[in-house]
Amino acid sequence: MRVPAHRALPPAEEHAARFAQQREADRTAVAEDYVELIAALLAQEGEARAVEIARRMGVTQATVAATVARLQRDGLVETKPYRGLFLTEGGQAMAAAARERHDLVVRFLLALGLDHASAEADAEGVEHHVSPATLAAFARHLAQREGQ
Repeated sequence: MRVPAHRALPPAEEHAARFAQQREADRTAVAEDYVELIAALLAQEGEARAVEIARRMGVTQATVAATVARLQRDGLVETKPYRGLFLTEGGQAMAAAARERHDLVVRFLLALGLDHASAEADAEGVEHHVSPATLAAFARHLAQREGQ
């Protein structure tokens, strides 16, 4: 299906709602990426330390400290002196949901024929910016495809 070169703009309220949804996805993406990484570090290495998060995220330790403070305020992360970072129940739930969405998007992109490295990299953005309806469509498509 071809999209016309000059599509008509949607009604202003609908347009504004789309942009608001994307801004919220951007805000949520950082929290989800952090809790997902903390969960993975806890599972694989038994600990999650700010220095390792900074190294893996490619940011400064000051950035990690500021983000972790926000995650603590939001009730997602706990810190324990000399023991690193831990996820609260809410943080664990967010991490599990983020991992599930990420895995679904990777599987979908692989089904489209992307190589694994591209699918993993692209999923990092897509997973935060698609609606639940789109994710459900990805899952239905994969279920039909895998049922063949």
